[in-house]
Amino acid sequence: MITVNEYFEGNVKSLAYQSADGKSTIGIIEKGVYQFGTTKHETMRVIEGSLKARLPGEIDWKLINAGESFEIDADCTFDVQADAQVSYLCKYK
Repeated sequence: MITVNEYFEGNVKSLAYQSADGKSTIGIIEKGVYQFGTTKHETMRVIEGSLKARLPGEIDWKLINAGESFEIDADCTFDVQADAQVSYLCKYK
């Protein structure tokens, strides 16, 4: 089953689905700065575009380009900044 998710007044939208590897979401982030929280470990891969991420415990932003990814532990918060639309894929453990 596909589930539609919408966050930040519609500025972030994703489709959640279950594959043989587990739960994943694929979505789009509009231009802006957003803070996300995790309940499970996740790997976020940028598919198209680029974004900056400020990971837990970090002060500096890290640039994540298309084809690159980063990991976030469960029960953490992190920030992302997009200067234009960005597509992404998140895989959850």
